[in-house]
Amino acid sequence: MSVRLERLVAATRERLERRRGERSLAELEALAAEADPRPFSEALARPGTSLIAEYKRRSPSAGTIREDVDLESLVAAYERGGAVAVSVLTEEEHFGGSLVDVEEARTSCGLPILRKDFTIDRYQLYEAKASGADAILLVVGSMAAGELAGLYAEARAIDLDALVEVHTEPELELALELDVDVIGINNRDLDDFSVDLGRTFELLPEVPAGKTVVSESGIGGREDVEELERVGVDAVLVGELLMRAHDPEAAVRELTRSDETTGELRLSDG
Repeated sequence: MSVRLERLVAATRERLERRRGERSLAELEALAAEADPRPFSEALARPGTSLIAEYKRRSPSAGTIREDVDLESLVAAYERGGAVAVSVLTEEEHFGGSLVDVEEARTSCGLPILRKDFTIDRYQLYEAKASGADAILLVVGSMAAGELAGLYAEARAIDLDALVEVHTEPELELALELDVDVIGINNRDLDDFSVDLGRTFELLPEVPAGKTVVSESGIGGREDVEELERVGVDAVLVGELLMRAHDPEAAVRELTRSDETTGELRLSDG
């Protein structure tokens, strides 16, 4: 685990312990049992390259992205533009998110919601589902293999989809050993935060047929989406480009080409 990632995980663990004292696991389990899931994995498997549109106020690499945007209006615009799912950052210290953001996103659109955070404990699975999330993020490099296997199995047991994120070939091999359904290839180096879209092209040939592959970070415009589509990527996850867009709905339409809207949308850090 890189030093930066280790710090992010440590901060997550500290806030997790605080939340445990505020809300019992039993309460979350009861709420999660009543949740009506939306099919995240199925949404990504549609023909063409699907778009997961992300909401995040800031990030360690970009700093403050946009603090003044209304979450409810934004995710509704994402849905109108043609996104198939919404990713919501809930990590507090570095991304400025919260579980309240998931709840608001859930009530503002009909799309599946991905809770994007460093999921390192089963408590977070029930938090996610109780808040309205349909899927969670599992970063392979953030935990031991046994922990990953346990969290993935329990997520699936409670009808939560999982985006299993890899950065290297050994991490991909571990994800494949677990026979996960959805693999996210993060083009960002979590040690120095550099972005290289080539990471997807490098790892994609190692993914067997039948898996859903999501390329994350570094998507700067429609040209990148088309290039990724040509090599067989099923979906892309885009955040900063859409968050900075003057017209998010039009920006989504440009990436998905869900109508004839065109434009010069380019950004080095997607």
